[in-house]
Amino acid sequence: MSTSVHETEELLFLILLQITVMIAAARIGNTLLRRLGQPGVVGEILAGLLLGPSLFGHFFPVAAHALFGEHASAPLTIISQIGLILLMFQIGMDFEFTHLRSRRNLRAVLAVTLASMSVPLLLGFLIGRLSHDVLAAGIDPTLYSLFCSVGMSITAVPVLGRILREYGLTRTEVGVVAISAAALNDVAGWILLAGVSAYAVARFSGAHVVFQLGGLAVFVLILWFVCRPLVDRLIPRSLPAGGDVPPNLMAGVICLMLAASLCTYRLGIFAIFGGFATGLLFHRHRGFVSAWNRQVGQFVLVFFLPVFFTFTGLRTNILGLDSAVDAQWLAIVLAAAILGKVIPVYGAARSCGFDGPHSWILGSLMNTRALMELIVLNIGLDLGFIPPKVFTILVIMAIVTTIMTGPLLKLLLPRAGHLIPKAMDA
Repeated sequence: MSTSVHETEELLFLILLQITVMIAAARIGNTLLRRLGQPGVVGEILAGLLLGPSLFGHFFPVAAHALFGEHASAPLTIISQIGLILLMFQIGMDFEFTHLRSRRNLRAVLAVTLASMSVPLLLGFLIGRLSHDVLAAGIDPTLYSLFCSVGMSITAVPVLGRILREYGLTRTEVGVVAISAAALNDVAGWILLAGVSAYAVARFSGAHVVFQLGGLAVFVLILWFVCRPLVDRLIPRSLPAGGDVPPNLMAGVICLMLAASLCTYRLGIFAIFGGFATGLLFHRHRGFVSAWNRQVGQFVLVFFLPVFFTFTGLRTNILGLDSAVDAQWLAIVLAAAILGKVIPVYGAARSCGFDGPHSWILGSLMNTRALMELIVLNIGLDLGFIPPKVFTILVIMAIVTTIMTGPLLKLLLPRAGHLIPKAMDA
């Protein structure tokens, strides 16, 4: 056996071992947390954290290094990103436009998006300014504050989508308003992040912003006026009534999804939104959606997504806070993050005609940050926008705001007249 073949086999062995551990840990975490009444995705997030330097890597450093190494491997990175694109496609397919025909709901999406972005942006920038000398000395204060501002404003579309599915809210008014506002929130967040990155390397310009927004507009127009009619003609001809998705149709859909992801990546809003946008093209074709979820959806949830969740957790160390000052800033960040999302969104929803319980539900849903936040934070850490301790503080904030969502929904949903699925009513 040649050296290159041997190295390939060794790499394959290691990747297979890593994936096996990740999937098993994520499934155990998912099952345990669901029994405790939490969304299963929270268990998958915690499983990744426990496998990383926060527990396993801390107490068994030699074994952790042998299993996962010092840095994430390229194959795992690619697998996790493909899984995220597929999840976003499925979330897009489950998107229910009919609720947005209501002027109240459409107005609510815009109001909730504005409220969930503006207040956290201001609070994040203020916290950045106040904490710079204590936590981030040596980093440009404006750059650091801008990144804190963006980091505080994110809402996690993929995890929010999972929570909506698990609580049976995907096709409800409050669910559609939440996922719509979160999608707009994240697109704006990624554009702001791209702007901060450009500012950091002195490449920021009005022309670049105009190009990015113009490219996004062209992308949306092509999807709506070219791809949407094509899908509407193709699906009825290619999909047998009540049958499975044929191989040629599945291949075409995957190619379209990946092509859209390439476009959004080039536009600077990351590949995952290409998956979401493609899924929107199929939401009216319920037979296709049902067949796809039956054939592909479960595999995505059981294989790809746990790799993504646990892979991200492997890069996070929550044991880095070791002083009273760190604890104080953690408390400040948590309070600002939670109150800065929930209360403004509640006010926006009430102003658009939602009652009290549904307005609190929207505030709780928009407070979910989770892995999208972790992705942003890892980018910030890699680019030197934030130091390790601030990274840790913001990671804990992301996890806490996500874990809060389940208990809050169990408290609020009955008051709003929604039944909690038996699987969640633990």
